[in-house]
Amino acid sequence: MTTLIDGTTTALRIRARVAEKVAHSVRIHKRAPGLATILVGDDPASAVYVAAKRQAIREAGMRDVHHTLPAEASYPAVAALIDQLADDPDVCGILLQLPLPKGLDSAALIDRIPVTKDVDGLTTASAGLLARGADGLRPCTPAGVLWLLDAEGVELRGAHAVVVGHSELVGRPMARMLLQRDATVTVAHKHTVNLPSITRLADVLVVAAGVCGLIGAEHVKPGAAVVDVGIHRTDHGLRGDVRSRELQGHAGLLTPVPGGVGPMTIAMLLANTLVAFEQGQP
Repeated sequence: MTTLIDGTTTALRIRARVAEKVAHSVRIHKRAPGLATILVGDDPASAVYVAAKRQAIREAGMRDVHHTLPAEASYPAVAALIDQLADDPDVCGILLQLPLPKGLDSAALIDRIPVTKDVDGLTTASAGLLARGADGLRPCTPAGVLWLLDAEGVELRGAHAVVVGHSELVGRPMARMLLQRDATVTVAHKHTVNLPSITRLADVLVVAAGVCGLIGAEHVKPGAAVVDVGIHRTDHGLRGDVRSRELQGHAGLLTPVPGGVGPMTIAMLLANTLVAFEQGQP
């Protein structure tokens, strides 16, 4: 029997806990965390994602500091805004929504965010802290995946974990975070030759390849825990990188799409912002 991992309920618990701590800070210190979001251009999907994050910010009792720039904004204009927010003591977290319009260097702009305010965990400095196993703010989606696995009691120490996908946003940090939990980690991707021969070895399979329906029953060892990070809009609704119907009664644990990893990403963004706020308190 396959157990569906309820990311929505877990995320709501995390968000409620964050809100309680924010309310306590407001009562005691008269200060609330300020999370700045930057949206450049008019990409509809990005606008929806930012709106959802801003709503979560407000529901947690945090200060919603939002800036919108036109699609034709220059690199110096975006950089100046990031620098301004970096120097603002009332802003403890900065989120630059990706992707950016063509012509803007995303990596260079992200690296202008101070590591102490990098609540997305995407700067080169944050990646370095993760690689060294040092304390720091971790990327939200991989952090959410680990939280879900822990909530389900999945033992990672000694387990064989396979990550399908090697993006800087999810795949690579996911692999590093699993290694730090003493899992034996293999990284594969959509170009891996004979992918099923790799993924069938996994006790824990995390799929973040960005390919709709890439993984089916032939890729999964019976009883494995399968985490589907992918999300795709199709004519039949939202779908993931995993053909979830094929895994019913085959996988041991499975995250649904929607309602699995997605809600956890925003929850971990709020948790990271709270950590950044608490570490910046005098």
